[in-house]
Amino acid sequence: MTSFKALRVRLSQGTQYITDLRKAVPSGFRGRPILGSGPCASDCEACRDACPTEAIRLYPVTIDLGRCVFCNACVEVCPEKKIVFTPDTMMGAAEREHLVVREGITEPARMKPSQSLSKIFGRSLKLRQVSAGGCNGCELELNALANVNFDLQRFGIEWVASPRHADALVLTGPLTRNMRDAVRLAWDAIPEPRFVVAVGACAISGGLYEGASGVDRDFLESVGPSLYVAGCPPHPLTFVNAILDFLGIG
Repeated sequence: MTSFKALRVRLSQGTQYITDLRKAVPSGFRGRPILGSGPCASDCEACRDACPTEAIRLYPVTIDLGRCVFCNACVEVCPEKKIVFTPDTMMGAAEREHLVVREGITEPARMKPSQSLSKIFGRSLKLRQVSAGGCNGCELELNALANVNFDLQRFGIEWVASPRHADALVLTGPLTRNMRDAVRLAWDAIPEPRFVVAVGACAISGGLYEGASGVDRDFLESVGPSLYVAGCPPHPLTFVNAILDFLGIG
């Protein structure tokens, strides 16, 4: 009887495994925005004023994905419908400035793989994740990378429990003062060569908590991330495509 139930569940769910993570497009996902090239309404600053993280700049209009929390508030107040969020998950960057979306540009900047890190970690990469004051949104999405849908291990990329076994530190959350020592200890325990991945708006810029008294971002100011993964939280596809592009895999 148990086996028949398992078969019924399998038939009802269909194929969960995503065959090609490079081509997968999630439904209902609010991803990379596009800015139309048409003019804004005269003296309109509605989108900038509505943004809770100051991700939007005017003259010309830009959106910093390292700050954006994808709340859609800018779309709701824009009279010209200039801002459109697409289901595009490609929002990783090796350079901070490449997270800035500009008017009339529909394609993200192509990430140049790190030749040195690709040579070392292109076939095997171990990641240690530390939640530095996160809300668990990013953490849940990263956890999903190990499930049957995304199966990050197929690329030789795995999560490890100890930083001593890791090649890279994956940070989520705004980096609170309470987690300052834990982050530094984890980083110091990772053997060279190593690198940092900042995941989500909080880790990249502080997000909604930028400037808060309980936040201490000295670590990221001294040890700059080698890879930025935008989102609030980032979709698992955003992370996996970012790390594959960074290492030049596939």
